[in-house]
Amino acid sequence: MTPFALLYALHVLAATVWVGGMFFAWMVLRPAAVAMLQAPERLRLWTDVLRRFFVWVWVAVLVLPISGIGMWHMRFGALESAPRYVHIMAGLYLVMLALFLRIQLLQLPSLKRAVEAEQWPAGGAVLGQIRRLVGINLILGLLVVALASARPLF
Repeated sequence: MTPFALLYALHVLAATVWVGGMFFAWMVLRPAAVAMLQAPERLRLWTDVLRRFFVWVWVAVLVLPISGIGMWHMRFGALESAPRYVHIMAGLYLVMLALFLRIQLLQLPSLKRAVEAEQWPAGGAVLGQIRRLVGINLILGLLVVALASARPLF
């Protein structure tokens, strides 16, 4: 396996874990949790799910720029010689990172506090905010995957 192939494989796996995890949470787990669980159980479930998933998101957040910049230098030599779509992907990564950090550092602690205090309406409100940001991140992640797959000529 060439060094580029290794970086590419790590990059694709990291993106798959992050974007695929968000897709599963949004499209599969959330509807099932709403249908099957009352608010207290649902909020406890999401607190634990997010804690476990975010460990893997942190891995992706670290692997993506390392592998991406490595591939960027191997393939294009210099940052400015890369096609525009590569720059767009890097910019979208930064937006996704900012949204993830907002959830991880600001909203998840609020959700945990609400669940521990059994303040279910407050927890539900925070979970709704997290859900919206995850939805935005999912759309951005799918856009990045589509962009990487299409490799447009701009």
